[in-house]
Amino acid sequence: MSKIRIKNFGPIKEGYQENDGWLDVKKVTVFIGNQGSGKSTVAKLISTFMWLEKALIRGDKKAPVSYQEFVELIEFHRLENYLQANTEIEYVGATYRLKLSGSSNKKTIEATKLNNKSVRLPKIMYVPAERNFLSSIENINKVSNLIIGSLQNYSVEFRNTQLSHKGKTIELPINKSKVVYDPKDDENYLEFDGKRLKLSHASSGFHSIVPLYWVTKYLIDFVKQGEKKLLQLLSPDQTVRRNNELKNLNTLGLDEKTFRTKEKKINEKYVCKYLVNIVEEPEQNLFPTSQRLLLNSLLAFNNGNNMLVITTHSPYLLVYLTLCVEANRLKQKVNTDESKSKLIEIVPLASTVDGDNLVVYQLNEINGRIEKLKNYKGLPSDENELNNGLADANEDFSKLLDLEALGRI
Repeated sequence: MSKIRIKNFGPIKEGYQENDGWLDVKKVTVFIGNQGSGKSTVAKLISTFMWLEKALIRGDKKAPVSYQEFVELIEFHRLENYLQANTEIEYVGATYRLKLSGSSNKKTIEATKLNNKSVRLPKIMYVPAERNFLSSIENINKVSNLIIGSLQNYSVEFRNTQLSHKGKTIELPINKSKVVYDPKDDENYLEFDGKRLKLSHASSGFHSIVPLYWVTKYLIDFVKQGEKKLLQLLSPDQTVRRNNELKNLNTLGLDEKTFRTKEKKINEKYVCKYLVNIVEEPEQNLFPTSQRLLLNSLLAFNNGNNMLVITTHSPYLLVYLTLCVEANRLKQKVNTDESKSKLIEIVPLASTVDGDNLVVYQLNEINGRIEKLKNYKGLPSDENELNNGLADANEDFSKLLDLEALGRI
């Protein structure tokens, strides 16, 4: 499990007050809070440091990482102006401990290696809220060179997704609909009721869900490919470095068993075996029932070593996550086919979540603090800002009814 510690970076001021400031990044990690509270900031830093750790393992980057290199990394997420003289950022992963150290422009990212064991590397995908742009523009590939940052990176994976599914219909989790890429006219289409509609002409909800669901499915299938195939897909630079490592290995005169063990360790440095899916606002433009179906799909994809990080404004998603945790607890107890069927009608078994693998953090835009949502028997507490907003609205409605009653006296 990875963890990160952040203080005095953009909207994050005091940061997390418990656990010496360390935020755990679990299998399912959720950030809630008002606009400007720093949800996306934390998610983007998690993405950046996970990528940097992977780059150090592969040899794409060398330690220590200079301040200018670090600034260029966070420019990708437009975070460079969030750095302050007293910024503190530290990250601990499976292989490296990374820490922003030094003063002024002499800062560097120190990298302390924690172990020399081989590790499973992740495919890290940051899904920006602006993903709707990829669905709403006709012939998006003709203007993709105008896109920058994380959206550009996501547009590349969106294109890879199209090309890997040429002419193949993919079922979507909502409205009994499907999406298909037609290479003849380089367009995406929705299919339902035997009819086709250009994706760019569809509703905003489809503009949101199609790239998120479709790219996630593609990437899940991508990391499931065999090691041989994944090695063939390395960049030219990575291929050269891997080949050089294997050449050096051949000069050591090792016995066959030892050689294969070391060869396996080298290969593991270059292939991604699981997905870290970091999603901004999965609920975007979706009706609550569609939010539920999408969340169930993302959780079903999140099997094995895969990880899901979410930023959200939706109280519904927290409620649905609670259902998934409770269903996980109950599925150990159901002992009849009838009970199992009833459980599946509420939450698909593949979408259930172990409460120990879920953490929800709440961010405060006023004081820049981060709090971990309390839980009861593994269930996320309903004492949070999203639910409080609903409660406040109900209370205000009661006050309006009281005013109406007063007016009749």
